Amino acid sequence: MTKDSLNAVVGKTPWWRRAVFYELYVDKFAGNFRGLADKISYFKTLGVDALHILPHYPSPMVDDGYDVSDYMNIRKNLGTMDDFALFVSQAKDAGIKIMVELPFNHTSVEHPWFLKSKESKTNPYRDYYLWSNTGKELAAAANAFPEIKPSNWVFDKEAGAYFFSTFYPTQPDLNWGNPEVLKEILKVIDFWVAAGVNAFRLDAVSYLAKSEGKIRNLQESHDIIRKIRDHVERKYGDIALLGEVHDTLDVTRTYFGDGLECQLVYNFPLAEAIAVKLVLGEDERLKKIISDLSAPAGSAWVSFIRNHDELSLSTLDIETRERLSNAIDPKRRLRFHGGVSARLADMCLKSKLGFEEAVRTAFGLLLSLPTAAVIYYGDEINMKNADGDAYKDTRRFVRAEFDWEEAEKQIKNPASLFSFIRGKITERRIRGREVLDSRIFGDNTQISLRGV
Repeated sequence: MTKDSLNAVVGKTPWWRRAVFYELYVDKFAGNFRGLADKISYFKTLGVDALHILPHYPSPMVDDGYDVSDYMNIRKNLGTMDDFALFVSQAKDAGIKIMVELPFNHTSVEHPWFLKSKESKTNPYRDYYLWSNTGKELAAAANAFPEIKPSNWVFDKEAGAYFFSTFYPTQPDLNWGNPEVLKEILKVIDFWVAAGVNAFRLDAVSYLAKSEGKIRNLQESHDIIRKIRDHVERKYGDIALLGEVHDTLDVTRTYFGDGLECQLVYNFPLAEAIAVKLVLGEDERLKKIISDLSAPAGSAWVSFIRNHDELSLSTLDIETRERLSNAIDPKRRLRFHGGVSARLADMCLKSKLGFEEAVRTAFGLLLSLPTAAVIYYGDEINMKNADGDAYKDTRRFVRAEFDWEEAEKQIKNPASLFSFIRGKITERRIRGREVLDSRIFGDNTQISLRGV
């Protein structure tokens, strides 16, 4: 019997089932892990249950840390493993769980595995990555970052061959057809669990396995997740896996794997429907999605409004996508691969609901849904996009330094957005089994929340 099934028998709810996660970059929020340890009282005051730490690994930082050069260490500007241990200790004393990123579709070109893979075709690490003499394989694969690279195949002069890269051209994809790669990643998971981590966000998990004609949502990717889930359940029992799968609801739901894959999966269509509600004032898409938030036993959706990436809009029809994009970004300054890089406050500036009402409506909805929830750092104090020149990767507009001066003001003000959210989190905890906030829809619509 798995731990989840045992929990169901004894009536115990897993810690992650309705957790409120707070997502942050350590350096942007507190400088380093010692600074973050000193800020634990902020999270306690807000009332969140867990922290989602965005990439903290050593990295050349081409992709803000998602290009990992060492999976078992801390980036120097963030401190040391001792500093991480201090942070974990302070968080756990406050009853706060820790989730870290696991960017395991790819590494950095500076990772030792990749450097060794370039040495020769006979080096055992060569098969850790996808290499080609021609760069013509996987021709049907979509280029995830067409603004940044012309092709998924990148020629390496030292190796005299092409390597496959779904995202940045300095992020070579791992070869998940090689069982040694899974063994390496399980060692990484074991390392961070021993360091006090409670959950892992599985980055770009739908891309892991690839075949000619298809590089997303292959059965082999599901098989990999099941092996990881089996490993953590057998060894630890209560470690959660959160899948990042940006697709339709029908496709996304398959990553629960009937309770055998990810315990948690992001609901991207919900986030995009919330944006349509906030900016365009249109409800129907949102009503439909929240009417069925069913998930297998021992699993839960993760709802969010915004995060560290662009608002992709890919699950919307083209006409709605264009209207929404133009309403948020009429000057086309924030576009990224068909989406818009805008924080919640920037999204709501021209809302038909009015700015303040739109922001509070968003958080009222988020915190009344029967799901886990994510608050992106700074959104709780109405932080706006970063100032400055345009970025080629416009997602950096939503990754500015945390505004501590504004945060201190809002903590002291009972009428502030921070205080409103703190109250909603308290209500959520008191109610236990959530009921959708009746103020979200102005037409007295009654929505049955199935699957709670």
